[in-house]
Amino acid sequence: MSGFVEKPEPIEVPGLVHLHTGKVRDLYQNEAGDLVMVASDRMSAYDWVLPTEIPDKGRILTQLSLWWFDQLVDLAPHHVLSTELPAGAPADWRGRTLVCKSLRMVPVECVARGYLTGSGLAEYEESRTVCGLALPEGLVDGSELPAPIFTPATKAAVGEHDENVAYEEVARQVGADTAARLRQATLAVYGRARDIARSRGIILADTKFEFGFDGESLVLADEVLTPDSSRFWPADEWQPGRAQASYDKQFVRDWLTSAESGWDRRSEQPPPPLPQQVVDATRAKYVEAYERLTGVGW
Repeated sequence: MSGFVEKPEPIEVPGLVHLHTGKVRDLYQNEAGDLVMVASDRMSAYDWVLPTEIPDKGRILTQLSLWWFDQLVDLAPHHVLSTELPAGAPADWRGRTLVCKSLRMVPVECVARGYLTGSGLAEYEESRTVCGLALPEGLVDGSELPAPIFTPATKAAVGEHDENVAYEEVARQVGADTAARLRQATLAVYGRARDIARSRGIILADTKFEFGFDGESLVLADEVLTPDSSRFWPADEWQPGRAQASYDKQFVRDWLTSAESGWDRRSEQPPPPLPQQVVDATRAKYVEAYERLTGVGW
């Protein structure tokens, strides 16, 4: 089993129609047909949306995405129209809400990897490939790849795994021209972001993007380059051959798989609430990532 431990009821706002409750974001449509995205403080891990929230997480993700959209706009247009709070929306939505173009979304998670870890490492150890791309011998957990690679995945529903697929499968699903445009845009944006992060002492190991079409224009959508969608490592602690220190939900994952939590992730039981020290440490990591990348105090 997986999914929501406690699925929240959508908030009713005059003039907005609720479309979807995701792991982190709630989606609405306004009367003009625009998408209204609200980033909650929900935390997901091991395909579960946990019962404990991380204070300010949604605002951090939103503000960091906005900062990145500005850094990348010459490479890829984005979907944000406004950050103005919709009339009648609760005050808690301030700072976590984006009014966006409604796009024809491409049903592909566009993943760029510059370093080997996670599911890519697991595949490499079996076959010396990642998403069918051959890699050299001798790589270990945390190794920098000879060049960044595009390793797409199918987009899964809440509570299900995204599944890595070969580029040829993406071309079959969305067409050769769209697949080529996705690969080019993904690697271009990753390259820019990697260099910006590196200049701030952070390694961008991998990240995932979502794109949609506005007419014939390919547009960057959803969140971008946040600790929820990316692996950020402190450059001064990088050491291939082991798990890396990271700016993400690792405190949460580590606690959930520890004896202290008492939870067996292979069981059908939902995970327990997080202790306060894990909540505080996780929030501090999100804040640190925001501050180091943007140079602005939270």
